[in-house]
Order: sequence, then structure tokens, then C-alpha cells
Amino acid sequence: METFLSENWQMWVTLAVIGVTVICYSMSRFSLEMTSLFAVGFLMIFFHIFPVESAGGQNLLSSTVLLSGFASPALIAVMALLVVGQGLFHSGALDKPTRVIATLAGSRPQLVVLSTLVLVAVVSAFLNNTPVAVMFIPIMATLAARLRHRPSKLMMSLSFVCILGGMTTLIGSSTNLLAAGIAEQVGVARIGFFDFTVFALILAAVGMVYTLFVVPRLMPNREGLADEMTGGSGKQFIAQIQITYDHPLMGTKSVAGFFPPLKDMTVRMIQRREHAILPPFEDIELQPGDEIILAATRQTLADALRERAGIFANMLEEHHQNQAADAGTGEETPERPTGDLTMVEVVVAPGSRMIGRNIEQIGFRQETGCIVLGIERRSRMIRSQMSDIRLEDGDVLLVLGKASDVEGLRLNRDVIPLEWSATELPDPNRASRARVIFGGTVLAAVSGLVPIEVAALVGAAAMITLDVLNIRQAARAIDRRIFLLVGAALAMGTALDVTGGAAFLGQGVVDVFAGAGPAVALSALFLIIAVITNILTNNATAVLFVPIAVNAANQFGVDPMPFVYMVIFAANCSFATPMGYQTNLLVMGPGHYQFGDYMRAGVPLILILWITFSLFAPWYYAL
Repeated sequence: METFLSENWQMWVTLAVIGVTVICYSMSRFSLEMTSLFAVGFLMIFFHIFPVESAGGQNLLSSTVLLSGFASPALIAVMALLVVGQGLFHSGALDKPTRVIATLAGSRPQLVVLSTLVLVAVVSAFLNNTPVAVMFIPIMATLAARLRHRPSKLMMSLSFVCILGGMTTLIGSSTNLLAAGIAEQVGVARIGFFDFTVFALILAAVGMVYTLFVVPRLMPNREGLADEMTGGSGKQFIAQIQITYDHPLMGTKSVAGFFPPLKDMTVRMIQRREHAILPPFEDIELQPGDEIILAATRQTLADALRERAGIFANMLEEHHQNQAADAGTGEETPERPTGDLTMVEVVVAPGSRMIGRNIEQIGFRQETGCIVLGIERRSRMIRSQMSDIRLEDGDVLLVLGKASDVEGLRLNRDVIPLEWSATELPDPNRASRARVIFGGTVLAAVSGLVPIEVAALVGAAAMITLDVLNIRQAARAIDRRIFLLVGAALAMGTALDVTGGAAFLGQGVVDVFAGAGPAVALSALFLIIAVITNILTNNATAVLFVPIAVNAANQFGVDPMPFVYMVIFAANCSFATPMGYQTNLLVMGPGHYQFGDYMRAGVPLILILWITFSLFAPWYYAL
């Protein structure tokens, strides 16, 4: 025993480093970035001083080997897919599908969320679940916004159902294919497409119930990155629409006190010549010359500009005419705004020259090149025309203009731009390009025409080359936490593999439970593999444990196939850490998750699947 400990002391140090790193990850006191850097740095120094040498004297854990994880094809694929997903979201390419889904939801939003997640699980069974997650992340994010859910409530469930669906068929995930290939190499019969599907469906069904109904309750009601960048607070801006003879709202009649085209907007007053018409609006028909005073969130106004730009036609046409006049051209104004326009919130500064004056008097459009879409004042509700509202310090103006003009507001002493709120309006032409790029990326990856990392990288490059995203927007899509987390996890997994730590843990289970029978050993191995797959990559875990599982089955004198299936199921239980599986990493940014969120939701799911497997496997496989 002493000889074993002395010969394998590097393994124990590696296990200790992994343990400490996981503890630090789970504590919000330490940032993921710093913990990852210190873990990799320690391993590099340690194995430089105390190398693990091959028979030829070569250091098997040199800095080159440990840092190779940062150039891992899997990591490159995740980073590139984040850029592709950002292109879809930023261009508004998925607005129409999500509007259809949201419309189908009607008064039962929970039903459409559950239906969408079930659809994800079914699709993941036949497509690689990583591109499936990429496909549905923007849909779920937009759906969450439309149904007034936080992304943090949905994104974890999305990742989990992708994994659960992926474990049900041979091609559902690369882990399944890899485990089947290794099993065939060690002399086990070839695994067919649906050979383990029946039992996998039992596990997936149990896991889906937990994922759909329990996981959202465990997740914090935390703002996602999109909420932080676009101001998802739901505050109301006062906006104004002028009705002309050719306006889309001309002749619109109120229905039950509301105007159907002004969905999600609250009409506070209609100014008709000298008369102010206040709610409720019964049998009111909009006429030329009417001015509609309404309240809406910035998200609603942005959606209106994207989808129903004709509602604000007069305002936008005047804006473009002024731009054309400034440029000395007579070009016609496009009917709807392009992606060159940026929406931003600005605060009226104390001591501003705007205080006490209305929108028309301040000459904001002439001075800045931007137009004021709406005004927000926290102190009281406003039922006045925008031209009658005298500005106060602290008022928030919702402003629309060219990106260069919006950037110029930084130098304006009268307003303070809230730069975090700046949002570019998607261009329909860019949306079409984004859909084509995304479709080509997914098709190339799913068909096996090229490896997924190649398809993803080319797709990301196409998003930039074809002007769907600029370099700055693409760079913002890349999460440094994910980059460092995956790189560190791969370094620790390599060290655990090379030092013999993973093999030691697996073989130890076989030795300990050799006298307890195959059913107990099968259950114990499942739990060990499910834990290790959240530290190592699931592919590495499958490769490592298939031979061990087959050897254990042979020692017990039973059919090795249930043990191989067990490795497949357990290796897919990568729910408890963000680096456990690519889909976990993909939802980390959109859901704004922390390491502890994965532990909170994933550990119970692993235990539930382990108990389910332990109860049903001996009966189903007649062990």
C-alpha cells in the first residue's frame, strides 16, 4: 500500500487540485476566471518540477499538453457557435418563428414553453444535441422575453433536455457513438441505432419531469445578458403617433376599449383638435390629425420599429429627410429602419439647457441628428402631448439615431447616455443572411460533411464577412468565463487521466463490489461515472470506462452489453458543472448562470437518474 501511494502521489495531488478547484468554483467569493487560471498555473508548475515521464523519458504532462485544451476543437466549436447564435439574435432572424410560437401560446404560455422543450428533446435524439442547443437558445431567449420570463428560468432546462434527448439513440451525441466504437474494439457486439433506446426513454422520461417542472423553480430569477444590455426593467416611455391620411392606423376602430394594432401599448390619450379623448375608448375611430399619446416599454417600441415601422412613419421619414438634407442628397427614405440605427436611453443632466423646455424647443434632432421616441418620468404619470411636456432633470429620453450620432451624445453636456442600453435595430436583409448562414452551419455539422468545429468556425466568419455582425459585436459574444473554464477543465481531465486517477477510481469500484453481485456493481459504477463525467469530458469518460465496464461484466460472468449501456447513460449525466457538456456552456452566458446554479439543479437530477437506473436495470436486463 505504501509503495502504491509513493508511486502514485502525483495522482493524489491532481485529485486534491480538482477537489479544491471545484469547491472554489462553487463559491461566489472566487471568480471563475481566477480559479481557472490558478488551477492551470499550479498544474503547469507542479508537473514541470515533478514530471510524469514516459518510458522514453518524455514529460507526459508538459505545459504544451496542459495548455492544449485551450486549442481544443470542442472549445473552438463552442466559441464559434456563440458568435453564430449572436448573429441570429442580433439580426432578429428568429423574431418571426418566435412570434408564431408566442401567438400559439395564447393565454397559456407555460404550455408553449413545455411543448418547445419536449420538441428539443425529440430533435436531440436524431441530431447532435450541440447544434440543437445553438438552434433553440435564441428562440428560447426571445420566447422568454415575449412571455415575460427571465432567461435564467428556461436556459438550464434547455440544456438538460438536449442531453436527455441525446442519450436515447446512437447518434444523439458523440459520447454514444464513441462508447459504441470502443465497445466494438474490445470485442463486444456492434450496437444498433435503437438498441438501448427503450431503457433510455425510461431515464429520459423521469429526467424530463424533473427538468420541466422542478428546475425552473430552482433557478434564480436573474437577469440575463440580454436583459442587462437592453434594459429589461419594463419601465414605460411616453411616445406619440400622429395620424395622417395615408397612415396605417387611419380608420382603425377601438375594440373593447383597445386598438388592436397597438398591441402591448397603453393609449393614454387621443388629442383630436381642441378635445382630449381619455380612456375608456368606446367606438372611437382614428381620424387624420389625431395625435395618440401612448405608453410602452422600450422592447415594445423596438418591436414596433422592426415589425410595424409604418406606425412611426411620419417620425422616421422626417428623420431620414433631415439626414438626406444634411448630406445634400434627395434619396428616398426606406420604409422601415435599418440595422444602422441604434436605440439608446439618455438622462437629462442636472443643469441641462433642456430643463423647462419641450422636445420641439430644444431642437434635439437638429443638434444631435437623433430623434426622441419617448419620455420616461418616474415621479408621475403623464397624459400630455410630447410637445407639451417640459423636461426635468432626471427624465429619461428614448433616442433613435445613427450609431455615429448616438456615439456623439457622449460629448453632449445636456444629456448623459446610458451606454449599456444601446441596441441596434435588426435589419431584415441581415436577418435573411443570418438564417442562411445558420442553416448551412447546422446542415454541414449534422450531415458530417465537415467536423462541427469547422462548420461553426466558417459560420462565425461568414456572420462577420457578410456584415451580420461587426468585429466588436462578435467579440462580445465570446464569453471569457467559458473559454477559461473549459481550458482548465480539459487540463485537469488530462492530468487525471495520465496520472491514473480515473482508472484508479473505476477499478476500485469493481474491486470493492466484486462480492456484492453485478447489480450492485452496475449501480456503483453508474454513480462513479456520473460524477467523473462532470469533471472529465464525457467523451473521455466513455473512452476510459467502457473497457473497465466490459472487464467487470466478464469477471461477473454476465452479458457485457448492459454494462456498456450503463457507461453511455452515466457519461451523459453531465448536468452538475458548466464544463460537463457543451450545451451547459452554451447556455451559461444567455442564462447568466454561476457554477453553483449547475450544482443546485444538476446534482438532484443525477441522483434521480441513478436511483431510477439502479431500480429498473436489474429487472430490465435480468441481472
